[in-house]
Amino acid sequence: MIDVSDEGVVLETCVDVLREVFGYDAFRGPQADIVGHVSAGGDALVLMPTGGGKSLCYQIPAIVRQRAGQGVSIVVSPLIALMHDQVGALLEAGVSAAFLNSTLSSEESQAVEKSLLRAETTLLYVAPERLNTPRFLALLDALLERGQLALFAIDEAHCVSQWGHDFRPEYRSLAVLAERFPGVPRVALTATADALTREDMVERLQLQSARTFISSFDRPNIRYQLVEKKDATAQLVRFIRDEHSSANGHDAGIVYCQSRRRVEEVASMLNDAGFQAMAYHAGMDSQDRLTHQDRFLREEGWIMVATIAFGMGIDKPDVRFVAHMDMPKNIEGYYQETGRAGRDGEPANAWMAYGLQDVVNQRRMIDESPAADAFKQVLRGKLDALLSLAEASDCRRVRLLSYFGELSQPCGNCDNCLNPPAQHDATESARKLLSCIYRLQQASGSAFGAGHIMDILRGKTTEKMTQYGHQSLSTFGIGADLSETQWRALIRQLIALEALRVDGSGFNTLHLTEGSRSILRGETPIWLKTPSEKPRASRSNSRAARAERDESGQPLSLVERDCLDALKAWRAEVARSHNLPAFVIFHDSTLRALAQRRPSQMDDLEGVAGIGQKKREAYGAEVLRVMAPFLS
Repeated sequence: MIDVSDEGVVLETCVDVLREVFGYDAFRGPQADIVGHVSAGGDALVLMPTGGGKSLCYQIPAIVRQRAGQGVSIVVSPLIALMHDQVGALLEAGVSAAFLNSTLSSEESQAVEKSLLRAETTLLYVAPERLNTPRFLALLDALLERGQLALFAIDEAHCVSQWGHDFRPEYRSLAVLAERFPGVPRVALTATADALTREDMVERLQLQSARTFISSFDRPNIRYQLVEKKDATAQLVRFIRDEHSSANGHDAGIVYCQSRRRVEEVASMLNDAGFQAMAYHAGMDSQDRLTHQDRFLREEGWIMVATIAFGMGIDKPDVRFVAHMDMPKNIEGYYQETGRAGRDGEPANAWMAYGLQDVVNQRRMIDESPAADAFKQVLRGKLDALLSLAEASDCRRVRLLSYFGELSQPCGNCDNCLNPPAQHDATESARKLLSCIYRLQQASGSAFGAGHIMDILRGKTTEKMTQYGHQSLSTFGIGADLSETQWRALIRQLIALEALRVDGSGFNTLHLTEGSRSILRGETPIWLKTPSEKPRASRSNSRAARAERDESGQPLSLVERDCLDALKAWRAEVARSHNLPAFVIFHDSTLRALAQRRPSQMDDLEGVAGIGQKKREAYGAEVLRVMAPFLS
């Protein structure tokens, strides 16, 4: 039996499990430190980007501690619909795993509970709502009395924080783990949390003594592209056609929209344009949502158009793009949502169309919410940070990582790095705009929205202008040299610089702030970027440019590509028969390695990343059979 008090033995055992069960020779980044610490019984808070291998950080300790006679590990997961796939992946790897949720019958639930009490289960997945029920807590008490409660893993732990982008009140009940089972180690994991959210997580989950592991937030394979919203649906179609379509079809992607109605409209539009698209939002029938989710996970080439109700825990590795039709609420949400692209490490795109109305809508939702003023102020700050990212002329990635406290260098793989936007001195135009707002409020004693202010600047006579007599203002017509698009861009930038404030209540009026003084006095220069959607000059992420490549990035030969196609077809059949997504059987990277190496006997399968002992025994002979015609 393994001695979990011996750190050297523990880490050696973790490496053995990694190789034997999951088929990988080495840990990535801080994984080794994390699994060693947790396997030895330490508490941990793990922040690791999507696709960084978070699940191994609790799955391997669960296996190690089970082999040491410590019993079952409980995994708290917020998504019932995805537990099936998570458990299925573990069973495929030869790990005893189960879930308890409302999809099981009473008899099935009892069978799972009996298996637990017989110490036959290594990992059990439960939703936070179930964990805090008297029946389940009694089950945990019984396991504890038998010395068979090894570990608690809290996935998507940011859900416990009111500052997080996915706050779920039921996560607050997880404080019971520290209070009722103080001797059982706990590991909380998330892909996204700023400093404020981290502090809240530590307090709510009582992890003050836990060791914190923070990986780099960088996802270098994702290209960030943010464009000014003009005709968003046409812009989206053009983006998908240019970057993610070929004669053989289009890539899998996710398109986020602000409202349910917009989701339906965009899904319909994409289908009319010749793409395979589905809708997903909370207003749909639950069975329809599940059907769409399963199709997206199990089939290739589908585009999911959704509200933020979709995405948490989605483990599909080959999502090639995430598009936003509207600006999210904050950078954490944006980072989490874009992080669902390119989990396999292959090139992916994060595209967003945004405009002034997005800022106004988000600010209105904050101002009209019943939250306390202090809470609203934090939310406004988070929104402003995202607007600053959108309006930036420098490297997107540097700004994004800086928000999470990480220093970096220009990436060379975002829109601003690849095509630095032209800029012009807009200081005088900014002063005209701010002066117009000041004069307008002096003359009328009230504030007005962006549309009316732009009409004054451009000298546009309207019924409203005549009604208020604003054509007599000294600022009437002083900005006729700029288009409405240019004025909107300038207003967005001044909001991002906190020189203007949008009052989201009532009529979305614009107000001067203390930050406007230095601009009006000419002390602070304003540079405005010239929006451009011209094609990128180099390093295309397009589907056509992403011919299948080997592990070193070199294009596969014709015979290797034919072999890969045959392996993918075989994998699809196996996945359908097991009712699992194809990537649960083997990841694309594993199939590419097989196509490149083309092993001819069972021993040759050892060392292929992603093929553990159980999968080698289960599928080895079939893999060799499929590959036999390509061995010449």
